[in-house]
Amino acid sequence: MLKKFSIYRGLPRSIYILFFVHVINRLGGFVVPFLTLYLTEKLKMNIEIIGIIATISSLLIVPGSILGGMLADKVGRKKTYILAQTVSALTLIPCAFMENPSIIIFLILISTFFNGAVRPALNALVVDLLPPDKRNAGFSLEYLGINIGAAFGPMIAGFLFNNHLKLFFLGDSLTSLIVVCISLIYIEETKSKVISTNLAFKEKKESGSTIQAILKRPKIVIFLFIYIIYDVAYTQSNFSLPLQLNKIYASKSSEIFGLLTSINAFTVILLTLVITNLTKKNSPLMNISMSGVFYALGFGMIGITHYLPLLVVSTVLWTIGEILTCTNIDTYLANNSPANFRARFSALTGISWAIGATLGTSVMSKYIHLMGINAVWPLIFVLSIIASFFILMLNYSDYLIKVGRTCINHITKSL
Repeated sequence: MLKKFSIYRGLPRSIYILFFVHVINRLGGFVVPFLTLYLTEKLKMNIEIIGIIATISSLLIVPGSILGGMLADKVGRKKTYILAQTVSALTLIPCAFMENPSIIIFLILISTFFNGAVRPALNALVVDLLPPDKRNAGFSLEYLGINIGAAFGPMIAGFLFNNHLKLFFLGDSLTSLIVVCISLIYIEETKSKVISTNLAFKEKKESGSTIQAILKRPKIVIFLFIYIIYDVAYTQSNFSLPLQLNKIYASKSSEIFGLLTSINAFTVILLTLVITNLTKKNSPLMNISMSGVFYALGFGMIGITHYLPLLVVSTVLWTIGEILTCTNIDTYLANNSPANFRARFSALTGISWAIGATLGTSVMSKYIHLMGINAVWPLIFVLSIIASFFILMLNYSDYLIKVGRTCINHITKSL
């Protein structure tokens, strides 16, 4: 077992500091995971209004990610992260004392916007610090840190949500400000230290605009369009799942949701290292294709059971899909990104997620209104299988193109 941990040995100090930053930040990440329940139980909004607010929240990730990517590439990774995380935290403090729902929602949305700028900066920092063969381990460790915090955070959040709503907001803000202080002291700026020697061909620095750099890599464009389907599926863990639980368990739904969210995090803690070792020889795209199958199985079975033990099994299955996705998508993009566009390319995952989350809330809320909450899960099953197949084809696209050209040449010669 100890040998499996060897993949995390010898990483730069800043990577380990980021691990603890993620643990603390997610330990106090209360507001976003409980947004649907907050709007449902505390503000008593109907499903269509909740869908609109959740859609706006998801859409704000797009400009936030774009801004974060641009600033991180031009100003610096650390500076961008500190600015975005601080503003995101400070906007939540007034929510603890406000009684006007409109102002509270507005402040939450502002916090979401700046939170969107955080990920591109942190991802670019990880990529700067690690060579290609260590990046999967680096992203795996950061992802593990996120979920160690998330394992306990939802249980705390569920208690505060039901009993101490002011602390629910203040706790989220305080933990963010703590990690800002840690980052200021211990994390180095890496923008000016990007290793330009021995860069892989696909990581060589390029001139021109972000759009030009992206269009030179059509596989990334295709991948991001397919990946939107994955994001539609995963969004249901924070949108349709709370609504399903509210239908089954009524007033106990927040506690059950907190329990399942914690099981999700504990599964990540227990299985990330195992899965990373088992799949480290696979290509990132192969692992992401496998994750689609686990999404299909995990989310698909929610619609056929009301029993908590089976909902736990469901959570474990879609969590395995989450592990495979989250530990490979950033590695795939990093290994195919020009060094001077790293943060902006990293922002593409945030944009893809925002589009998927938007479709997964706005369209799904209308779908639920027409078909009922139980109809969500068969649809997610089918979409996940389709997305998995197309990612698999993308993984073998170079080989398939080569075979196709060979066949065409043989046919041409025979004519």
